[in-house]
Amino acid sequence: MEYGKHQAPQAYEPGEGCLTTLIRVPVRIVVLVIVLPVRMVRDALVVTWRAAERVLLRPLGRALARLFDTLVAVPSAWLYRTVLTPLGHALRWLATALFIWPWIGLWRYVAVPVVRYGLVVPLVWLYGTVLTPIGHGTRWLYRTLVVPAGRGIGTALGRLLTALFVRPVAGLWRYAVVPVVRYGLVVPLVWLYGTVLTPIGHGVSWLLVMVGRGIEAVVRGLAAALVRLVLTLLVAPVSWLYRRVLAPVGREIGAAIEVAWRVAGQLSRAIGRALARLARYLVAAPATWVYRSVCTPVGHRVRDAVWAPAVRAAVEAGRAARDALRAVRESVRQARRDAWRALVGGGADPRAGERGTVAARTLGSAQQTATVPSAAQAPEISPLGAETLKRG
Repeated sequence: MEYGKHQAPQAYEPGEGCLTTLIRVPVRIVVLVIVLPVRMVRDALVVTWRAAERVLLRPLGRALARLFDTLVAVPSAWLYRTVLTPLGHALRWLATALFIWPWIGLWRYVAVPVVRYGLVVPLVWLYGTVLTPIGHGTRWLYRTLVVPAGRGIGTALGRLLTALFVRPVAGLWRYAVVPVVRYGLVVPLVWLYGTVLTPIGHGVSWLLVMVGRGIEAVVRGLAAALVRLVLTLLVAPVSWLYRRVLAPVGREIGAAIEVAWRVAGQLSRAIGRALARLARYLVAAPATWVYRSVCTPVGHRVRDAVWAPAVRAAVEAGRAARDALRAVRESVRQARRDAWRALVGGGADPRAGERGTVAARTLGSAQQTATVPSAAQAPEISPLGAETLKRG
Protein backbone atom coordinates (compact mmCIF):
# COMPACT_ATOMS: atom_id res chain seq x y z
CA MET A 1 0.00 0.00 0.00
CA GLU A 2 1.03 3.60 -0.65
CA TYR A 3 0.01 4.73 2.82
CA GLY A 4 3.44 4.49 4.38
CA LYS A 5 5.05 6.72 1.75
CA HIS A 6 2.96 9.77 2.61
CA GLN A 7 3.17 9.50 6.39
CA ALA A 8 5.82 11.27 8.44
CA PRO A 9 7.84 9.00 10.72
CA GLN A 10 6.31 8.93 14.18
CA ALA A 11 8.50 9.83 17.12
CA TYR A 12 8.09 7.28 19.89
CA GLU A 13 9.32 7.73 23.41
CA PRO A 14 12.75 6.41 24.19
CA GLY A 15 12.88 3.09 25.90
CA GLU A 16 10.34 1.28 23.65
CA GLY A 17 11.47 -2.22 22.99
CA CYS A 18 10.49 -5.04 20.69
CA LEU A 19 7.55 -5.95 22.94
CA THR A 20 5.83 -2.63 22.22
CA THR A 21 6.45 -3.06 18.49
CA LEU A 22 5.11 -6.60 18.56
CA ILE A 23 1.97 -5.51 20.42
CA ARG A 24 1.38 -2.48 18.16
CA VAL A 25 0.84 -4.50 14.93
CA PRO A 26 -1.89 -6.87 16.27
CA VAL A 27 -3.64 -3.94 17.95
CA ARG A 28 -3.72 -2.03 14.65
CA ILE A 29 -5.00 -5.12 12.80
CA VAL A 30 -7.80 -5.62 15.35
CA VAL A 31 -8.71 -1.93 15.25
CA LEU A 32 -8.75 -2.04 11.41
CA VAL A 33 -11.11 -5.02 11.48
CA ILE A 34 -13.40 -3.12 13.87
CA VAL A 35 -13.20 0.27 12.09
CA LEU A 36 -13.51 -0.97 8.47
CA PRO A 37 -17.27 -1.84 8.65
CA VAL A 38 -17.98 1.46 10.40
CA ARG A 39 -16.12 3.43 7.72
CA MET A 40 -17.81 1.51 4.89
CA VAL A 41 -21.26 2.07 6.43
CA ARG A 42 -20.47 5.75 6.88
CA ASP A 43 -19.28 6.13 3.26
CA ALA A 44 -22.35 4.24 2.00
CA LEU A 45 -24.66 6.49 4.01
CA VAL A 46 -22.89 9.62 2.70
CA VAL A 47 -23.15 8.45 -0.92
CA THR A 48 -26.82 7.46 -0.44
CA TRP A 49 -27.64 10.80 1.13
CA ARG A 50 -25.96 12.77 -1.67
CA ALA A 51 -27.72 10.70 -4.34
CA ALA A 52 -31.08 11.05 -2.60
CA GLU A 53 -30.54 14.79 -2.21
CA ARG A 54 -29.62 15.19 -5.89
CA VAL A 55 -32.32 12.89 -7.29
CA LEU A 56 -35.24 13.23 -4.86
CA LEU A 57 -34.97 16.06 -2.38
CA ARG A 58 -34.06 18.89 -4.75
CA PRO A 59 -36.81 18.12 -7.35
CA LEU A 60 -39.27 17.55 -4.51
CA GLY A 61 -38.30 20.88 -2.98
CA ARG A 62 -38.69 22.68 -6.30
CA ALA A 63 -42.07 20.98 -6.88
CA LEU A 64 -43.27 21.90 -3.40
CA ALA A 65 -42.06 25.46 -3.88
CA ARG A 66 -43.85 25.73 -7.23
CA LEU A 67 -46.99 24.15 -5.73
CA PHE A 68 -46.88 26.55 -2.80
CA ASP A 69 -46.38 29.45 -5.18
CA THR A 70 -49.31 28.33 -7.33
CA LEU A 71 -51.74 27.43 -4.55
CA VAL A 72 -50.85 29.92 -1.83
CA ALA A 73 -48.57 32.78 -2.91
CA VAL A 74 -50.27 33.77 -6.19
CA PRO A 75 -53.87 33.54 -4.81
CA SER A 76 -52.81 35.39 -1.68
CA ALA A 77 -51.15 38.13 -3.73
CA TRP A 78 -54.20 38.39 -5.99
CA LEU A 79 -56.53 38.45 -2.97
CA TYR A 80 -54.40 41.12 -1.28
CA ARG A 81 -54.08 43.22 -4.42
CA THR A 82 -57.66 42.86 -5.69
CA VAL A 83 -59.80 42.49 -2.55
CA LEU A 84 -57.99 43.39 0.63
CA THR A 85 -56.25 46.54 -0.61
CA PRO A 86 -59.45 48.24 -1.95
CA LEU A 87 -61.35 47.04 1.12
CA GLY A 88 -58.64 48.48 3.38
CA HIS A 89 -58.71 51.79 1.52
CA ALA A 90 -62.50 51.91 1.82
CA LEU A 91 -62.39 51.06 5.53
CA ARG A 92 -59.70 53.67 6.10
CA TRP A 93 -61.74 56.31 4.30
CA LEU A 94 -64.88 55.27 6.22
CA ALA A 95 -63.05 55.31 9.58
CA THR A 96 -61.58 58.71 8.74
CA ALA A 97 -64.99 60.06 7.75
CA LEU A 98 -66.75 58.64 10.83
CA PHE A 99 -64.19 59.09 13.60
CA ILE A 100 -61.44 61.54 12.64
CA TRP A 101 -63.10 64.27 10.60
CA PRO A 102 -65.94 64.91 13.16
CA TRP A 103 -63.42 65.28 15.99
CA ILE A 104 -61.23 67.52 13.88
CA GLY A 105 -64.23 69.71 13.01
CA LEU A 106 -65.39 69.75 16.64
CA TRP A 107 -61.91 70.73 17.81
CA ARG A 108 -61.33 73.28 15.08
CA TYR A 109 -64.75 74.98 14.93
CA VAL A 110 -66.18 74.44 18.46
CA ALA A 111 -63.58 73.73 21.15
CA VAL A 112 -60.87 76.15 19.95
CA PRO A 113 -63.20 79.20 19.47
CA VAL A 114 -65.01 78.53 22.77
CA VAL A 115 -61.77 78.16 24.74
CA ARG A 116 -60.10 81.08 22.96
CA TYR A 117 -62.93 83.62 23.15
CA GLY A 118 -64.68 82.28 26.26
CA LEU A 119 -61.72 81.61 28.52
CA VAL A 120 -58.32 82.70 27.24
CA VAL A 121 -59.23 86.23 26.10
CA PRO A 122 -61.07 87.11 29.39
CA LEU A 123 -58.25 85.65 31.48
CA VAL A 124 -55.63 87.58 29.49
CA TRP A 125 -57.67 90.79 29.92
CA LEU A 126 -58.13 90.12 33.66
CA TYR A 127 -54.41 89.39 34.08
CA GLY A 128 -53.26 92.46 32.16
CA THR A 129 -55.85 94.91 33.53
CA VAL A 130 -56.53 93.82 37.15
CA LEU A 131 -54.04 91.26 38.48
CA THR A 132 -50.86 92.91 37.16
CA PRO A 133 -51.48 96.32 38.89
CA ILE A 134 -52.54 94.54 42.10
CA GLY A 135 -49.37 92.45 42.04
CA HIS A 136 -47.15 95.45 41.42
CA GLY A 137 -48.79 97.33 44.34
CA THR A 138 -48.44 94.34 46.66
CA ARG A 139 -44.76 93.96 45.73
CA TRP A 140 -44.16 97.66 46.46
CA LEU A 141 -45.89 97.39 49.89
CA TYR A 142 -43.85 94.27 50.69
CA ARG A 143 -40.55 95.87 49.78
CA THR A 144 -41.34 99.24 51.41
CA LEU A 145 -43.10 98.26 54.67
CA VAL A 146 -43.04 94.54 55.42
CA VAL A 147 -39.34 93.83 54.79
CA PRO A 148 -37.94 96.67 57.03
CA ALA A 149 -40.47 95.89 59.77
CA GLY A 150 -39.61 92.20 59.67
CA ARG A 151 -35.88 92.90 59.85
CA GLY A 152 -36.32 95.12 62.95
CA ILE A 153 -38.60 92.65 64.72
CA GLY A 154 -36.24 89.76 63.91
CA THR A 155 -33.21 91.63 65.27
CA ALA A 156 -35.02 92.53 68.51
CA LEU A 157 -36.26 88.95 69.03
CA GLY A 158 -32.77 87.56 68.36
CA ARG A 159 -31.14 89.81 70.93
CA LEU A 160 -33.86 89.03 73.50
CA LEU A 161 -33.53 85.26 73.03
CA THR A 162 -29.73 85.49 73.19
CA ALA A 163 -29.88 87.44 76.48
CA LEU A 164 -32.50 85.12 78.05
CA PHE A 165 -31.43 81.63 76.92
CA VAL A 166 -28.15 81.40 74.97
CA ARG A 167 -25.77 83.26 77.31
CA PRO A 168 -26.96 81.52 80.55
CA VAL A 169 -26.70 78.07 78.94
CA ALA A 170 -23.26 78.87 77.45
CA GLY A 171 -21.99 80.08 80.86
CA LEU A 172 -23.33 76.98 82.62
CA TRP A 173 -21.64 74.69 80.02
CA ARG A 174 -18.32 76.57 80.05
CA TYR A 175 -17.90 77.18 83.82
CA ALA A 176 -19.76 74.24 85.43
CA VAL A 177 -20.20 71.18 83.20
CA VAL A 178 -16.84 71.21 81.38
CA PRO A 179 -14.60 71.52 84.54
CA VAL A 180 -16.60 68.85 86.40
CA VAL A 181 -16.43 66.34 83.52
CA ARG A 182 -12.75 67.06 82.73
CA TYR A 183 -11.34 66.82 86.28
CA GLY A 184 -13.87 64.37 87.69
CA LEU A 185 -14.12 61.80 84.90
CA VAL A 186 -11.69 62.26 81.98
CA VAL A 187 -8.44 62.68 83.94
CA PRO A 188 -9.00 59.55 86.14
CA LEU A 189 -9.94 57.48 83.10
CA VAL A 190 -6.83 58.59 81.17
CA TRP A 191 -4.62 57.75 84.16
CA LEU A 192 -6.28 54.33 84.52
CA TYR A 193 -5.82 53.55 80.77
CA GLY A 194 -2.17 54.64 80.65
CA THR A 195 -1.06 53.10 83.98
CA VAL A 196 -3.09 49.90 84.36
CA LEU A 197 -4.94 48.84 81.19
CA THR A 198 -2.09 49.42 78.71
CA PRO A 199 0.46 47.10 80.48
CA ILE A 200 -2.23 44.43 80.96
CA GLY A 201 -3.14 44.62 77.23
CA HIS A 202 0.49 44.37 76.17
CA GLY A 203 0.99 41.24 78.26
CA VAL A 204 -2.16 39.56 76.97
CA SER A 205 -1.21 40.44 73.38
CA TRP A 206 2.29 38.96 73.81
CA LEU A 207 0.82 35.78 75.30
CA LEU A 208 -1.66 35.41 72.41
CA VAL A 209 1.12 35.96 69.84
CA MET A 210 3.28 33.26 71.37
CA VAL A 211 0.39 30.78 71.53
CA GLY A 212 -0.51 31.56 67.91
CA ARG A 213 3.06 31.00 66.71
CA GLY A 214 3.19 27.62 68.47
CA ILE A 215 -0.14 26.54 66.97
CA GLU A 216 1.02 27.73 63.53
CA ALA A 217 4.23 25.72 63.78
CA VAL A 218 2.29 22.58 64.77
CA VAL A 219 -0.21 23.06 61.93
CA ARG A 220 2.59 23.61 59.39
CA GLY A 221 4.34 20.39 60.49
CA LEU A 222 1.12 18.38 60.31
CA ALA A 223 0.28 19.85 56.87
CA ALA A 224 3.77 19.09 55.52
CA ALA A 225 3.58 15.51 56.81
CA LEU A 226 0.09 15.06 55.33
CA VAL A 227 1.15 16.48 51.96
CA ARG A 228 4.21 14.22 51.82
CA LEU A 229 2.09 11.22 52.79
CA VAL A 230 -0.44 11.99 50.04
CA LEU A 231 2.34 12.53 47.49
CA THR A 232 3.99 9.27 48.44
CA LEU A 233 0.94 7.03 48.70
CA LEU A 234 -1.42 8.50 46.05
CA VAL A 235 0.11 11.00 43.63
CA ALA A 236 3.30 9.09 42.83
CA PRO A 237 1.53 5.77 42.02
CA VAL A 238 -1.17 7.51 39.98
CA SER A 239 1.45 9.54 38.11
CA TRP A 240 3.51 6.44 37.40
CA LEU A 241 0.40 4.55 36.25
CA TYR A 242 -0.65 7.40 33.93
CA ARG A 243 2.87 7.96 32.55
CA ARG A 244 3.84 4.30 32.13
CA VAL A 245 0.51 2.62 31.31
CA LEU A 246 -2.42 4.88 30.42
CA ALA A 247 -0.58 7.43 28.26
CA PRO A 248 1.20 4.81 26.06
CA VAL A 249 -1.96 2.73 25.74
CA GLY A 250 -4.07 5.76 24.84
CA ARG A 251 -1.47 7.00 22.39
CA GLU A 252 -1.23 3.60 20.72
CA ILE A 253 -5.01 3.26 20.54
CA GLY A 254 -5.34 6.75 19.04
CA ALA A 255 -2.62 6.09 16.48
CA ALA A 256 -4.15 2.70 15.64
CA ILE A 257 -7.62 4.26 15.17
CA GLU A 258 -6.17 7.00 12.96
CA VAL A 259 -4.26 4.54 10.77
CA ALA A 260 -7.22 2.15 10.62
CA TRP A 261 -9.60 5.00 9.68
CA ARG A 262 -7.37 6.10 6.80
CA VAL A 263 -6.81 2.54 5.56
CA ALA A 264 -10.53 1.84 5.86
CA GLY A 265 -11.23 4.99 3.85
CA GLN A 266 -8.93 3.84 1.07
CA LEU A 267 -10.49 0.36 1.09
CA SER A 268 -13.99 1.85 1.12
CA ARG A 269 -13.17 4.13 -1.81
CA ALA A 270 -11.64 1.19 -3.71
CA ILE A 271 -14.76 -0.93 -3.10
CA GLY A 272 -16.95 2.00 -4.12
CA ARG A 273 -15.00 2.52 -7.34
CA ALA A 274 -15.28 -1.20 -8.09
CA LEU A 275 -19.05 -1.17 -7.47
CA ALA A 276 -19.41 1.99 -9.59
CA ARG A 277 -17.45 0.43 -12.45
CA LEU A 278 -19.51 -2.76 -12.16
CA ALA A 279 -22.74 -0.74 -12.25
CA ARG A 280 -21.43 1.23 -15.22
CA TYR A 281 -20.67 -1.93 -17.22
CA LEU A 282 -23.77 -3.85 -16.14
CA VAL A 283 -26.42 -1.08 -16.13
CA ALA A 284 -25.25 2.19 -17.66
CA ALA A 285 -23.55 0.75 -20.78
CA PRO A 286 -26.54 -1.48 -21.77
CA ALA A 287 -28.97 1.37 -21.07
CA THR A 288 -26.84 3.75 -23.19
CA TRP A 289 -26.67 1.20 -26.01
CA VAL A 290 -30.46 0.66 -25.89
CA TYR A 291 -31.05 4.43 -25.90
CA ARG A 292 -28.67 5.08 -28.81
CA SER A 293 -29.48 1.98 -30.88
CA VAL A 294 -33.22 1.55 -30.25
CA CYS A 295 -34.88 4.56 -28.65
CA THR A 296 -33.14 7.25 -30.73
CA PRO A 297 -33.98 5.71 -34.18
CA VAL A 298 -37.54 4.98 -33.07
CA GLY A 299 -37.91 8.51 -31.78
CA HIS A 300 -36.54 9.98 -35.01
CA ARG A 301 -38.89 7.76 -37.05
CA VAL A 302 -41.88 8.81 -34.91
CA ARG A 303 -40.82 12.45 -35.15
CA ASP A 304 -40.44 12.33 -38.96
CA ALA A 305 -43.45 10.13 -39.71
CA VAL A 306 -46.02 11.24 -37.10
CA TRP A 307 -45.08 14.35 -35.20
CA ALA A 308 -43.82 16.54 -38.05
CA PRO A 309 -46.88 15.89 -40.31
CA ALA A 310 -49.18 16.50 -37.35
CA VAL A 311 -47.42 19.79 -36.60
CA ARG A 312 -47.60 20.87 -40.24
CA ALA A 313 -51.29 19.93 -40.41
CA ALA A 314 -51.94 21.91 -37.20
CA VAL A 315 -50.06 24.90 -38.61
CA GLU A 316 -52.00 24.72 -41.89
CA ALA A 317 -55.27 24.38 -40.00
CA GLY A 318 -54.39 27.41 -37.86
CA ARG A 319 -53.44 29.43 -40.93
CA ALA A 320 -56.72 28.42 -42.68
CA ALA A 321 -58.68 29.35 -39.55
CA ARG A 322 -56.94 32.73 -39.38
CA ASP A 323 -57.68 33.35 -43.09
CA ALA A 324 -61.31 32.39 -42.55
CA LEU A 325 -61.59 34.70 -39.53
CA ARG A 326 -59.95 37.49 -41.53
CA ALA A 327 -62.46 36.97 -44.40
CA VAL A 328 -65.34 36.97 -41.91
CA ARG A 329 -64.10 40.19 -40.32
CA GLU A 330 -63.72 41.80 -43.76
CA SER A 331 -67.26 40.70 -44.70
CA VAL A 332 -68.65 42.12 -41.45
CA ARG A 333 -66.75 45.37 -41.98
CA GLN A 334 -68.08 45.63 -45.60
CA ALA A 335 -71.62 44.92 -44.42
CA ARG A 336 -71.30 47.63 -41.76
CA ARG A 337 -70.13 50.13 -44.38
CA ASP A 338 -72.98 49.25 -46.71
CA ALA A 339 -75.49 49.61 -43.88
CA TRP A 340 -74.04 53.00 -42.92
CA ARG A 341 -74.15 54.16 -46.53
CA ALA A 342 -77.74 52.98 -46.80
CA LEU A 343 -78.67 54.91 -43.66
CA VAL A 344 -76.92 58.25 -44.25
CA GLY A 345 -76.64 58.20 -48.03
CA GLY A 346 -73.67 59.36 -50.14
CA GLY A 347 -72.03 58.19 -53.32
CA ALA A 348 -68.47 57.94 -52.16
CA ASP A 349 -66.62 54.82 -53.06
CA PRO A 350 -66.00 52.74 -49.93
CA ARG A 351 -62.72 51.55 -51.42
CA ALA A 352 -61.33 55.09 -51.31
CA GLY A 353 -60.92 55.04 -47.54
CA GLU A 354 -62.53 54.30 -44.21
CA ARG A 355 -65.88 55.69 -43.05
CA GLY A 356 -65.98 59.45 -42.54
CA THR A 357 -62.80 60.13 -44.55
CA VAL A 358 -62.13 61.72 -47.92
CA ALA A 359 -59.52 60.41 -50.32
CA ALA A 360 -56.50 62.64 -50.54
CA ARG A 361 -55.72 64.37 -53.81
CA THR A 362 -52.85 63.17 -55.88
CA LEU A 363 -50.71 64.82 -58.51
CA GLY A 364 -52.72 63.19 -61.26
CA SER A 365 -56.08 64.33 -59.89
CA ALA A 366 -55.33 68.06 -59.98
CA GLN A 367 -57.12 68.99 -63.24
CA GLN A 368 -57.15 72.73 -62.59
CA THR A 369 -53.37 72.95 -62.91
CA ALA A 370 -53.65 71.39 -66.34
CA THR A 371 -56.29 73.91 -67.60
CA VAL A 372 -55.16 77.04 -65.75
CA PRO A 373 -51.37 77.40 -65.66
CA SER A 374 -51.36 80.31 -63.17
CA ALA A 375 -53.69 78.61 -60.63
CA ALA A 376 -52.28 77.39 -57.34
CA GLN A 377 -51.88 73.66 -56.87
CA ALA A 378 -54.35 72.00 -54.49
CA PRO A 379 -52.99 70.52 -51.21
CA GLU A 380 -52.31 66.82 -50.84
CA ILE A 381 -54.85 66.45 -47.95
CA SER A 382 -58.21 68.03 -48.75
CA PRO A 383 -60.30 69.60 -45.98
CA LEU A 384 -63.53 67.96 -44.96
CA GLY A 385 -66.43 68.85 -47.17
CA ALA A 386 -69.97 69.68 -46.29
CA GLU A 387 -71.12 66.11 -47.00
CA THR A 388 -68.50 64.73 -44.64
CA LEU A 389 -69.43 67.26 -41.93
CA LYS A 390 -73.08 66.23 -42.28
CA ARG A 391 -72.09 62.58 -41.94
CA GLY A 392 -70.08 63.28 -38.84
